[in-house]
Amino acid sequence: MTTIAQLRKAVQPLPEVVAHGLAFRVRDKRFASVDEHGRVDLHLPAAEVDGFLAAHPTAERLSRGTGVRVALGDLDGQQLNHWVRRAWLGRAPKRLAEQVAAADEAVAGEVGDLPKGIGKPATQALTNAGLTTLAQATALSDAELLAMHGVGPKAVRVLREAARNV
Repeated sequence: MTTIAQLRKAVQPLPEVVAHGLAFRVRDKRFASVDEHGRVDLHLPAAEVDGFLAAHPTAERLSRGTGVRVALGDLDGQQLNHWVRRAWLGRAPKRLAEQVAAADEAVAGEVGDLPKGIGKPATQALTNAGLTTLAQATALSDAELLAMHGVGPKAVRVLREAARNV
């Protein structure tokens, strides 16, 4: 059963998300929210609504705007992650959406001068945040780096070592 905590975790790595209670926005556009009955509203692109409804028989179409409503418990974690991301991509400004799409394709050792040793998850997290150079990444504190989903202590250590060797 998927929980509100899992929804918060799914939203956390997405850039420029602002939470207002259990409503999540990107640039003042709501893309996901949870009601008092534990149902999640996902504001999906119109072209994706029918596919969601076909895959999730307990879901319903939102009466206002494009999107769907489904009980959180009717989605597994992977489905929740996928559809939250799709909702975010549909509401995010084009520049941000392109940045996130580029991060999906990021390969360790092939983004700017970021060291390969930080690994794919850290490379994708940094690229997702718009950080594509060693100087940009090392300008952040350890705490700021570690707060990024995908950046762990090893990646921070590798970044610091690479910066010292430049």
